[in-house]
Amino acid sequence: MRNLILVGPMGAGKSTIGRLLGKELRWPFKDSDKEIEQRTGADIPWIFDVEGEAGFREREQAMLAELCELEGLVIATGGGAVLRPENRLALHAGGRVVYLHTTVEQQLDRTSRDRNRPLLRTSDPGRVLADLMAVRDPLYREIADIVIETDERPPRLVVQEIIERLETLASR
Repeated sequence: MRNLILVGPMGAGKSTIGRLLGKELRWPFKDSDKEIEQRTGADIPWIFDVEGEAGFREREQAMLAELCELEGLVIATGGGAVLRPENRLALHAGGRVVYLHTTVEQQLDRTSRDRNRPLLRTSDPGRVLADLMAVRDPLYREIADIVIETDERPPRLVVQEIIERLETLASR
């Protein structure tokens, strides 16, 4: 397995679970959004404000292509990483893809206090999350080797399930 790549909507737990998975597997953890912020010296909301979503997606595509070329990483992607076909190809080729699925209600609960979510700066974040999920859920499923439910589950249990399911896949 080249890399372990986590996809899913904002608030699914990709960063938290990714960090724990990295520790468990003894692999470095990389969050594609954090990598973009470190490279640019700007946070994601600022990039959205200045360059728009299209500018951010260009940066994201380049970062994902670079990370997927490496080996032995746990990679957390941004929620919209699956929107571009080029990204889906890179993610699929870059390693095992795990879709961390969560409900819109759980997403709202987990993101309600986070000011670092440009797409949720709206009067109805629940509607935005539902609309995003309608478009993105089939794309997450299209590239996922494994789908894991994260709602109301402690991150450590999710990590254990991922490792068990990966071992099952590897033994086939």
